[in-house]
Amino acid sequence: MKFLLLIVCLIFCQSCFFLTASQTKKLNQINSIKPIDIIIVPGLPLHDGQWSTLLKSRVLWSEFLYRKGITSNVLYSGNAVYTPWIEGSSMALYANQLGINSDHILIDTMAEHSTENLFYGYQVAKQKGFKTIAVASDPFQCEMLKKFARENFKETIYFLPIIYDSIRNKMQLEFTIDTSITKRLNFISLETRGYRERLKGTRGKLIKKD
Repeated sequence: MKFLLLIVCLIFCQSCFFLTASQTKKLNQINSIKPIDIIIVPGLPLHDGQWSTLLKSRVLWSEFLYRKGITSNVLYSGNAVYTPWIEGSSMALYANQLGINSDHILIDTMAEHSTENLFYGYQVAKQKGFKTIAVASDPFQCEMLKKFARENFKETIYFLPIIYDSIRNKMQLEFTIDTSITKRLNFISLETRGYRERLKGTRGKLIKKD
């Protein structure tokens, strides 16, 4: 029995080692491409004016990248899509509370889909003169947008998927912001539109390129 417990402990410790090594490798890869002029952080709906765990992780990840000097600026992207709160503006309020200087925060409020987060965010970044651009989000969304980036941009768009160990200690922090100032009046949810139109948006077919 003791031998079995020893084997289990060894396997657990080995797993922790490889997990840590993997996270370190990812962070080293990110550090190798810095400095990034600006990162685009896609939004998510706020419910009752409060951020979800996933949205919180995206904002905390952006703060980590900013604090570590991996990026100098952050662009929060998202319109009021499924709930009345404008996602980009709301995220910016949270980011400011975390300590990101307002002078280094940009906001896009046109995007209603992930592809639009990237496209419109890119346009805003370019208008401000930024050159190196990255998307900072959860791993799933980063993977989902890579093909769109390759097909729609001649230059390299970097992707910085969240390393969850780097933000774990801050996930318990609570912030209170006045989201009444980011709530859109006369809001109409994206759900009221037909399925085909929403699907087109997801595929980037509704982007206004002019």
